[in-house]
Amino acid sequence: MILYIAEKPSLGRAIADVLPKPHKKHEGYIEVGNGDLVSWCIGHLLEQAPPDAYDDKYKSWKMDDLPIIPQQWQLTPKSSSRSQLAVLRKLVKQADTLVHAGDPDREGQLLVDEVLAFLKVSQTKLSNAKRLLISDLNPQAVRRALNQQRDNREFVPLSTSALARSRADWLYGMNMTRAFTLQGRKVGYQGVLSVGRVQTPLLGLVVRRDEIIEAFESKPFYQVDAHLLTQSGERFTARWQPSEACQKYMDEDDRVLSPRLADNVVERITGQPAHVTELEQKDKRQAPPLPYSLSSLQIDAAKRFGLSAKAVLDTCQSLYERHKLITYPRSDSRHLPKAQLKLAPGVVDAVLSNAQWLVQGAKKPDLSIKSAAWNDSKVDAHHAIVPTDRKADLSKLSRDEARLYEHIARQYLAQFYPHHLYQDTKVEVTIAGGLFSAKAKVTRSPGWKQLFSTPKPFDEKPGDESKASKVQGEDKEDQPLQSHLPVLKKGEELYCERGERLDKMTQPPKHFTDATLLSAMTGIGRYVTDDAIRKTLKETDGLGTEATRAGIIELLFKRGFLTRQGKSIQATPAGRGLINSLPEAATTPDMTALWEQSLEAISQKAMRYQSFMEPLLANIHHLLEIAAQTTPNALVGIQAKPAWKGKSGKGRGGWKKKAAGAGAGKSGTKSGSRKPRAKTG
Repeated sequence: MILYIAEKPSLGRAIADVLPKPHKKHEGYIEVGNGDLVSWCIGHLLEQAPPDAYDDKYKSWKMDDLPIIPQQWQLTPKSSSRSQLAVLRKLVKQADTLVHAGDPDREGQLLVDEVLAFLKVSQTKLSNAKRLLISDLNPQAVRRALNQQRDNREFVPLSTSALARSRADWLYGMNMTRAFTLQGRKVGYQGVLSVGRVQTPLLGLVVRRDEIIEAFESKPFYQVDAHLLTQSGERFTARWQPSEACQKYMDEDDRVLSPRLADNVVERITGQPAHVTELEQKDKRQAPPLPYSLSSLQIDAAKRFGLSAKAVLDTCQSLYERHKLITYPRSDSRHLPKAQLKLAPGVVDAVLSNAQWLVQGAKKPDLSIKSAAWNDSKVDAHHAIVPTDRKADLSKLSRDEARLYEHIARQYLAQFYPHHLYQDTKVEVTIAGGLFSAKAKVTRSPGWKQLFSTPKPFDEKPGDESKASKVQGEDKEDQPLQSHLPVLKKGEELYCERGERLDKMTQPPKHFTDATLLSAMTGIGRYVTDDAIRKTLKETDGLGTEATRAGIIELLFKRGFLTRQGKSIQATPAGRGLINSLPEAATTPDMTALWEQSLEAISQKAMRYQSFMEPLLANIHHLLEIAAQTTPNALVGIQAKPAWKGKSGKGRGGWKKKAAGAGAGKSGTKSGSRKPRAKTG
């Protein structure tokens, strides 16, 4: 008998649906027609045991007891899932063959593997266990996956990576939270100061941005534009490029600070002849944007629709599990396996049936085009989020479901359109010895961009082309001074009708928003403070994972460390106090960026578990020594958020209970599948 163990009931039902009929439904599992069984977890059935499971003395928080380092790690069944664990205990004994059907990611791999280990499954059964990777819940996709099962032992490194992350988060979060909470009480702060290797650096980003904005002093600076006339009567504008001789009147960002200098330039160029000294025209092409990963979708949806990261994840989970309209949503990949090209006709047909307006005013997709998205080398356990071949009436979806389906579907359709072709023109003009420049971008062929310029029924503002182009990554700072330039020739004489001084003020950076905070998490290398570490990190190395980022942001709101002011995300006084009380190493992304790099190395067999854990333990010892000598004066006078009572209803004891087990969880939750719990990630 084969036992399929899915990550959650919805996946279990999808597997059973394509297995032989008739089916018999039992408590916690389904028996199919050939005698095989399908059961499931309900998210994580197990969690890291709390400190007092190792020693009763840890029920009280004392600095002298730190660090807490288990010698023999223990998992304990979650109270809400004991009955399902009992079902699996019985079924794995009966089964001849086990099929692991956890979600296709690091956490999904560990989730089932840890259950098999906890139930003490024999080595013989474990060595014969199969791995079923499902990213699309539609029947035909599940059947394909069943025919492509792999040896579960191939994924041991992935599971080891998740296990290392889980234990490291527990060690770091548990010890640091207890240490700084105890120190906080010395200055009258009565709340729990939860510290985590992901949430705390993220909070640190927000706090530092807020402090920079508050300390910012706006200063005036000046630009000069030359309004030019060609011999054929056409007009355009070029901007002054100050020479090295002007450096003493400029700041470190090359902005002119002297109004007299700018006025002098205006006076000198007005009514003077001008000459085209340089002219560069290049034909360029822009490939279609890649299909979405979860983070890239969350960023775009925050910009366009104002949706939070959690709202996007929850909505995608519904599109995946309930409606079966998209593939697995917690993907960190933006590429697709070449084998999926054969599915493209069915997927495109379904998209055009579901949302024919996506190609309104555009040519039909050309399935002979193969974009850069199809790349086997950049796809591992899961691929980009794309629509499925399921047809549906989008009017029956919620507004957010319809909007996100459109967004995902349009990005997929773009893979079957030619490149966007345009001409870049840059011109340099000399006037009275001064250099002025202008640039323009002229579309030659819209290519894939034609999909992003027509009104869509579920858009926030139908037909808002400027916002659509911004979503595709065109930074406003990179836009030319004008949309087109007249036909010019090098050496051509022009006439400067007038110069114009533009009075500007330096602007502080903007507060983080959902979109920019997610962008910071996915490109954390930009915020690493240590030059040596930054050099070792790729731009794509992230803070947290696709599955956890939304949960981490929400966690900081729930704990009273972040607040919203309109679209802006800002730190609360408690959030600032915590960051300004911690050692800098705990508040910057350097450490956790290296963690993520190491965890990835473990999953790729490039690093051993112990090589990761040993320096981690040494670092925890060092940070606790700093904590013991730190008085968190930044928290003086700050009120803690009202204590969360939890299920026990015991006031601060509820906080204490949750915080005591805080590090046991992963640094975020898979919204919609695994039950959230207190964590320090």
